[in-house]
Amino acid sequence: MNIYEELQARGLIAQVTDEKEIRDLVNSGGARFYIGFDPTADSLHVGHFMALCLMKRLQMAGNKPVVLLGGGTGFVGDPSGRTDMRQMMSPETIKSNCDKFLKQIGKFIEFGEDKAIVVNNADWLLSLNYIELLREVGACFSVNNMLRAECYKQRMEKGLSFFEFNYMIMQAYDFYYLNEHYGCNMQFGGDDQWSNMLAGTELIRKKTGKDAFAMTITLLLNSEGKKMGKTAKGAVWLDPEKTTPFDFYQYWRNVDDADVMKCIRMLTFIPVEEIAEMDKWEDSRINEKKEVLAYSLTELVHGKEEADKAKATAAALFSGEGDDSNMPTTVLTADMIGEDGIGIIDLLVACKLASSRGEARRLVEQGGISVNGEKVANVNHKVSAALISESVKIKKGKKVFHKVTF
Repeated sequence: MNIYEELQARGLIAQVTDEKEIRDLVNSGGARFYIGFDPTADSLHVGHFMALCLMKRLQMAGNKPVVLLGGGTGFVGDPSGRTDMRQMMSPETIKSNCDKFLKQIGKFIEFGEDKAIVVNNADWLLSLNYIELLREVGACFSVNNMLRAECYKQRMEKGLSFFEFNYMIMQAYDFYYLNEHYGCNMQFGGDDQWSNMLAGTELIRKKTGKDAFAMTITLLLNSEGKKMGKTAKGAVWLDPEKTTPFDFYQYWRNVDDADVMKCIRMLTFIPVEEIAEMDKWEDSRINEKKEVLAYSLTELVHGKEEADKAKATAAALFSGEGDDSNMPTTVLTADMIGEDGIGIIDLLVACKLASSRGEARRLVEQGGISVNGEKVANVNHKVSAALISESVKIKKGKKVFHKVTF
C-alpha cells in the first residue's frame, strides 16, 4: 500500500487542493513539504502530535520535511478556531518555546543531510519592510475573500483586530518564501488551517506562475465532535514535566469505547492490516484495545522504558498490588499542612485534581473522592500529617489516581 492510500485508510486526509498531483508526489517521495508550529506554549500537545505523526509517515515514505518554527508568526498568533485574541508573548518567551519545540520534534523526525531541515520564519518575517510587503504581497489579496474565510468568521461578532487579520498574509508569505528558497511544493496542516493554506498556494501562483499544493489532516475529535487532548487539568502535553508519562498513558487508556479504533488508526504506526484484524475483535476485548493504544502512543512519545513503567503502574493500581512508584505524586511542604492536617478541599487543589475549591467541593459532595480506599463524604474532612508521611493515595472518580507524600 502506498503512503497516500495508507493515509486514506487511516482516515487522515480531510481536504486536498489537487488530489492526483498530491497522490503522485507523496507516493513517489517527491514532496518537499512543510508543517508549521507556532510557539504558543512551552511544550507541544496532542494537537501537534497528529502533525508530527503525519510528518514522520511521509518522511518514512521518502518525502522531505521542512519543520517551520513560528518565531515570527508567534508575535501575532493564529486567530483560527479562537473566540478571543491570543495573549501577546515576549520575544524571549517565543525563542524559548521554539527551542523546546525543536527538542521535542527531534524525537519524531530525522534531521540531517538530505533528510529533514528546520527553519524559523522569524528569519524573514521580522525583517520585512511594511511598504515593500504591501506592494509585493498585499496587492495579491482580496479583503472580501479574506473576510469569507472560515478562520475569521467566528471572530467577526466579537471583533477581529487588524493585528490578527494579517496572520493569513504572513502564513501565505511563509509558503511563498519556502517555495522560492527551499523548493517547498506542499504544505500540510490541520483542517482548521485550510483558508490560510489556500492563500499560500494562490500567492505562489500569482507571484511565480508555479503550482503548489496543500492538504489538511482530519482534526482529532471524539464521538461527540469535541477536540481530543484535553483533561480536567488542561491540555495533554508531550513534555513529561507537564503531563507525566503515566498521565499520558492513562489519558489514552481511558478514551471512550467509540473512539478507540479511530485513535489507533490515526495515531499509531500499527500496520493497517493488523488494525483491520483488531476491528474484528469481540466487544469484550475493548480494554485490550485501549491498552494497545495507550502503550503504543506512550512508547512513541516517551520511549519503551516509560511505557513499560506506565503500564505496570496502571496494572498495580487496578489490581491493588504491585509497584506504584511511577504514580503521579505531589510532595507537600510543612507550611501546607497544619498541626491537625490538611483539609480535603485544599489537598485536591494542591494536587491539581481540582482547578478550584468550588470544583473540589463538588467532587467530594458527589462522592467522587476516596483516600486510601475510603470514600470521603465530608467536605470538612482532614488528612493528618502522620498519614501523609506514610503516603496517601487519592482516587478521583474511577480512573484517576494520585499519590501524596510529605
